[in-house]
Amino acid sequence: MSRPYGPLPGHGRFDYSGIGERMRFGWPGGAKLAFYIGFNIEHFAFGEGLGATLAPSAPVDVLNYGWREYGNRVGVWRCLDLFDDLSLPVGALVNTALYDHCPQVVMAFAERGDELIAHGHTNAERQGGWPEAQERALLQQCRNRMTQAHGRAPQGWLSPWISESSLTPDLLRETGYRYTLNWCHDDQPVPMRTRGGGTLWSVPYPQELNDIPMIVARQMDGKDFAQMIVDQFDEMLEQTQRNDDAPSLVMGLALHPYLVGQPYRLRHLRRALQHVARHSEREVWITTPGAIVDAVAGPAA
Repeated sequence: MSRPYGPLPGHGRFDYSGIGERMRFGWPGGAKLAFYIGFNIEHFAFGEGLGATLAPSAPVDVLNYGWREYGNRVGVWRCLDLFDDLSLPVGALVNTALYDHCPQVVMAFAERGDELIAHGHTNAERQGGWPEAQERALLQQCRNRMTQAHGRAPQGWLSPWISESSLTPDLLRETGYRYTLNWCHDDQPVPMRTRGGGTLWSVPYPQELNDIPMIVARQMDGKDFAQMIVDQFDEMLEQTQRNDDAPSLVMGLALHPYLVGQPYRLRHLRRALQHVARHSEREVWITTPGAIVDAVAGPAA
């Protein structure tokens, strides 16, 4: 059946808006570029389910499981040392399965005062094809588990594998989340419509400045990925400083400790993050996704 010429099916969550058409605003401290690290801390089932692979899966997949688990046993601690050395805050994206497997990892980020963001129960599964009740239960379970552990509910969500059903934004809003990182359609936060008239904020989360698609899928070397971070930062900073009317922007960086926690990659990541950290607070606001939402929408009640 042919489609008549005219508007194509859409999602109804937001209308088109070119970045040059919007009201101007600034970030705290006078900066016009906000930078955050989305640090993905994940756990995978042994012998079943999904996961990034270093080699073809085997019936008893010791190789790929061990490679990913290296991130929780070694890589995450090396990255924490780097974040501490540079005094960088982090948005820690947390699988709740970690609370049973290695709770000390999550607590290390909590003790730093980092923002803890819900990232499903495990990255061995996708939620996008689940029935509404099952997906709602996942969102609520993750929120409850993190609230119980830290005395504060998570404000944000990133689906494992960015897997989303047609109802995910509605269910996020209805279960108490304030923002999502699933969408990568802009360089500014965007309010999304949900059923019942509520708003769910979308904070830009990168699908290119992200070590999984770049290093795993496109087989980019660690030094080239680090240069990509520097180039993205320098170009976005320049765009925000062209004139007084230049738009304020958000630059996210998505990292996974089993990738960038490998020593030879960490060395290059250190160089890139040192470059970011050298800039003044009037040039760049180094922050977290939740603080970005607070800046545009006001603190949560």
